[in-house]
Amino acid sequence: MDESPHTVTTLPTARQPGRPFDPPAELLDARRHGPISRYTFPSGKPGWLLTGYDLIKSVLADPRFSSRKELMLHPTIDYGGIQIPPAPPGEFLLMDDPRHSRYRKPLMGKFTVRRMRLLTERLGQITADHLDAMEKAGPPADLVTAFAKPIPAIMICELLGVGRQDRDSFREQVDAFMDAEAEDEDVLAAYTTTQHHLAELVAAKRAHPTDDVLSDLTDSDLTDEELRGIALILLAAGLDTTTNMLALGTFALLRNPDQLAALRADPTLIDRAVEELLRYLSVGKTFIRTALEDVELGGQTIRAGSPLILSYNTANRDP
Repeated sequence: MDESPHTVTTLPTARQPGRPFDPPAELLDARRHGPISRYTFPSGKPGWLLTGYDLIKSVLADPRFSSRKELMLHPTIDYGGIQIPPAPPGEFLLMDDPRHSRYRKPLMGKFTVRRMRLLTERLGQITADHLDAMEKAGPPADLVTAFAKPIPAIMICELLGVGRQDRDSFREQVDAFMDAEAEDEDVLAAYTTTQHHLAELVAAKRAHPTDDVLSDLTDSDLTDEELRGIALILLAAGLDTTTNMLALGTFALLRNPDQLAALRADPTLIDRAVEELLRYLSVGKTFIRTALEDVELGGQTIRAGSPLILSYNTANRDP
């Protein structure tokens, strides 16, 4: 018989006073009760909230839990029974195998040692240029606008082969359709414009390939629509998360001057510091999976069709 699990009635998002990087207190409390809690979604559908590290890691590696977009429920919004369509071709983060592998495998094959070396050298140059510009402008400096936003945008655009004249437009449109506070019609308009730009980009790479990932992918059996989807995933996933990590990581170090001093004193700590900041900040805080069959998990029976919220930020603070 299943043990009676803890129940979470709402998914909290408010930060604790004076602790801007910590998960909400209610989520930490839920984890103290156990790594899995019952949670009823706004639509009324019963589901689960996972807060423990080991449990979430097991779910992410288990093909019985699906990433498919059409099976997902929003954890805090009731869309009134609207049927969510499957992810468009190429947008593989919201797909299961074999569709997922169709896009991921050829993409990963394009990140060669040579390309990564060139990108690393280019990133060093771009970073130095932006730091020099900030120093020349003098204080105060807005780290987000002067450093954290433009550098990922430039790198993603170079990865895709976006021309310099189009980069500002790309970044503005992606920012607009990822803006959680924007009106629905504005988000749709920005998304449509971005798709139009990507269609032009794909056509240009087919006609005149250059030394970039998107051009390399035009030599595969992927369609134009699939290439647009892959490019959109790279744009959306690479811009927002990296910007947040750069800005919030700096903020966290400034809030912890002893850690900043240790890092400055010993640059060999940088790789470990990056990994620790990724864990500590967890800028991607929650993800959704859906059970494809009945599964025993954490002492509970997860029924087929049940949605699960994976609380990354709480799992990353699991003792």
